[in-house]
Amino acid sequence: MSYGSQSMTAPLRRVLVRPPGEDFSRWREFGWRAEPDAKRIAAEHDAFCEALASEGAEIVVAESVADGNPDAIYVYDPALVADTGAILLRPGKKERRGEAKTMAADFAAAGVPITAALTEPAYAEGGDTMWLDETTLLVGLGYRTNEAAVGQLAAALPGVEVIAFDLPHYQGPGEVLHLLSVISPLDHDLARSPSTAIPRPARGSRRQASTCGSFRARSSRARATAARLASPDRSCGTERELDRLGRRRGPLDALALHLPAGLEHDDWTP
Repeated sequence: MSYGSQSMTAPLRRVLVRPPGEDFSRWREFGWRAEPDAKRIAAEHDAFCEALASEGAEIVVAESVADGNPDAIYVYDPALVADTGAILLRPGKKERRGEAKTMAADFAAAGVPITAALTEPAYAEGGDTMWLDETTLLVGLGYRTNEAAVGQLAAALPGVEVIAFDLPHYQGPGEVLHLLSVISPLDHDLARSPSTAIPRPARGSRRQASTCGSFRARSSRARATAARLASPDRSCGTERELDRLGRRRGPLDALALHLPAGLEHDDWTP
C-alpha cells in the first residue's frame, strides 16, 4: 500500500509536497510580515525535497493551484493522513479553508482515499495533531483547533484514542503556537521541546531528570507511553541527548537540530 501512517518518527516512504510557486501577491492578506523572496523560498523548498529524497522518500509533487496563497506550501495543515486514508481538515485560519478541497484533488491523483472530512462547527489544522503511538492521537486546542474537531476526529478514527490538550495562549491569536510548535518528535520515545511552553495537562506527573531542563512525562490516559523531552537550552542540546542515547543523526535530524529557537513563519501568523 502506497499510503498510510500513524507515526511521527517512522521512516518516511512517500511524501506529498507543494512547491511555493511564484505568486505571493496575497501575502498581506495571509498575515505575512514582509513580501516573500520567491527565489529564496524556492531554493529552500528544493533543499527540503533533496533532504527527504536522501532519506529514501518518494516525493509526490502536488499539482493543484495555490491561487496566490503563500501558506499553501504547509501541506501538513489541511489534512491528516492515517493508515486508512486521509481526513480532510477545516483550518482555523479562515483564509486557508479552501485548501482542504484542493488537497482532495491532490490525494486523488496520488491514489490516497478520503475517509472523512471535518464539518462546521469543527475546525482543526494538522499542526495541532501528533501521533503519540499508532493508536493514540494528541490534539492541541487553541486558536486553530477546537473541541468540536476532537469529537469528529475520534469518530473518523475508530480504534484510536484521541486526547486533547490546551495549548499556551502565548501572545494571543496574532502569534499562534501549534501543538507541533512546542513539541518536535525525534524518536518513538524522544521529543524536543522548550519546557516552558509545554501545556501543563500534557505533562502529567513530572520529575526533573537533569539540571538542564529535560524531564520525563507520563500520562495514564496515553497508555503510560513515556516521552523524554530534551530541552533546546544551550547547556543541554538535543544533539547531546541523541548522542547519549546512541541515536543516528541524518540530514533530516540536522534540519531539526539546527533550527533557531524562534518559530517558523506559519506559527506566527493570525
